[in-house]
Amino acid sequence: MRIHVNHATTYTYEPPANGAIQTLRLTPRNHDGQYVVAWRIEVSESCRLRTHEDAFGNLTHTFALEGPLSQLRVQVDGEVETQETDGVVRGTKERFPPSLFMRQTDLTGCDEALRSFALDKTVGEGDRIARLHLLMDAIAATMTFDTDPTNAGTSAAEAFALKRGVCQDYAHIFIAAARHLGIPARYVSGYLVGDAGSSAPTTGQQAGHGWAEAHIEGLGWVGFDPTNRQCPTEAYIRLAVGLDYLGAAPVRGNRYGGGEESLAVALNVDQSSRQIQG
Repeated sequence: MRIHVNHATTYTYEPPANGAIQTLRLTPRNHDGQYVVAWRIEVSESCRLRTHEDAFGNLTHTFALEGPLSQLRVQVDGEVETQETDGVVRGTKERFPPSLFMRQTDLTGCDEALRSFALDKTVGEGDRIARLHLLMDAIAATMTFDTDPTNAGTSAAEAFALKRGVCQDYAHIFIAAARHLGIPARYVSGYLVGDAGSSAPTTGQQAGHGWAEAHIEGLGWVGFDPTNRQCPTEAYIRLAVGLDYLGAAPVRGNRYGGGEESLAVALNVDQSSRQIQG
């Protein structure tokens, strides 16, 4: 599948900000099943985009702007060719052993309720892949997709207590539970074609999509998307990975000075009309 992405993030500052610094993880990398045909990032203000790799091997761009700054727009436009891999991720840059992804973070802490849930829903199943599928199905059945009650700082335990949240919360719950089961797991940010037959309202998710990957000995990293109750398909574009959302967030930054900040996001992820003929 060839997928076209158009993603615009616009910040408005009133009164104008004195400046802004941002880090972007908005550029996918090539690996088995994912080939970047074309990709471009544009910033509305004149600045230098500095390219580097973060600790996890994600491609990042950073920039700093001096004000006064009344509006800032970051625009992404690109195309990626994908192939079905049954959720198995190969050919990626791996800088750390899988054991690093057993590390708990503030967003992926596991309380008693979540620990009991992880064990109860996978009891009696010895195969790790089967346990992870049971876990994914259980999270999808237990949680209700709701954009209102959670935010970027909501932990897995907090979202699980609410039984409501967005893709970020579903992924954090999966990661926390998998780690409690002794399975390394990490957060993945990316994009999902809006009409991919998902069971949750992914179409129009303004910040893109998020899911998890778990490491299986002898197989490698395997993707699990509890929001949509499926392993990632050719309809997914993988951007960045981290211990949790904060380590893989597509856009993170700060502005200094000024007053109120408002955010508007326009995102379109769809199958390109320019398909490669097999």
